Amino acid sequence: MTTFLELLLNGVSMGSVYALVALGFVVIFRATEVVNFAHASLLLAGGYVTASLHDDLGFWPALGVGVAAAAVVGAAVEFLVMRRYRGHDHSVLAIVTIGVDILLTTELTRRLGTDVLTLGDPWGDAVTTVGGVTIAHTRIAAFVAAALLITGFLLVFRYTSWGVAMRAAAESGETAALMGVRLGRVSLGAWAVAGALAAVAALFLTVFPTPGLERATSLAALKAFPAAILGGLDSTTGALVGGLVVGVTESLATGYQSELAFMGRGLGDLAPYLVMTVILLLRPSGLFGTKELARV
Repeated sequence: MTTFLELLLNGVSMGSVYALVALGFVVIFRATEVVNFAHASLLLAGGYVTASLHDDLGFWPALGVGVAAAAVVGAAVEFLVMRRYRGHDHSVLAIVTIGVDILLTTELTRRLGTDVLTLGDPWGDAVTTVGGVTIAHTRIAAFVAAALLITGFLLVFRYTSWGVAMRAAAESGETAALMGVRLGRVSLGAWAVAGALAAVAALFLTVFPTPGLERATSLAALKAFPAAILGGLDSTTGALVGGLVVGVTESLATGYQSELAFMGRGLGDLAPYLVMTVILLLRPSGLFGTKELARV
């Protein structure tokens, strides 16, 4: 029972981080109806800037710069690349994001080389044990930070003019434009917010018990993609639920790998995609998705 509780708590913690990344997918999709396959490179960019600067600036200022840098990169991608293709088919725009991801990831991995960078977080390898259940301080911090950021985003999304504009654009871009909504500004803000959320997620994906930021860190965004899909790619609530489902599934499958050895190795990496496939077979639009939206 103790093992199960540890795996469950770790899964919820990681799931909240996946929810941050998934929320970035959802924000961009709601604003532009484009699936952003460049999200992994935004995550890697934010983590790289934080890791590069923490020795000189200290952890918190470096994290702030890293979040801002990822937001700027996201906004730059929208303004310099995606805006030039406005009006094209959404499938074409999704392919463009793949090209952007390849360019950014190649440059960032070239800079990283074979190094594994630490982000200088203040939690280190400290753990807390309560009732025989042990959980790392980094996991607690990840859950608290993700909860605060997601709650803050949902409040902004619901009560601010930018949130109203994004919801209007998601319902009908043409109608929103006729009513005075500046779709370019909504799209730019969505890309910036997605980049900032990805940078925060990069922090908690590279702290203890993982060794640090490396070339493969960007692949973590691929684990959040099933979270966005199974929750519903146009649903902010779905991103949260999907992230938790993916995190718990991955944690339990990895923790009980020995009992499931007959299914082969690496089940923890495969399990989120299996869950996504099952849910999509039952609900093609995801748990909270809008049925009439087309998927890429």
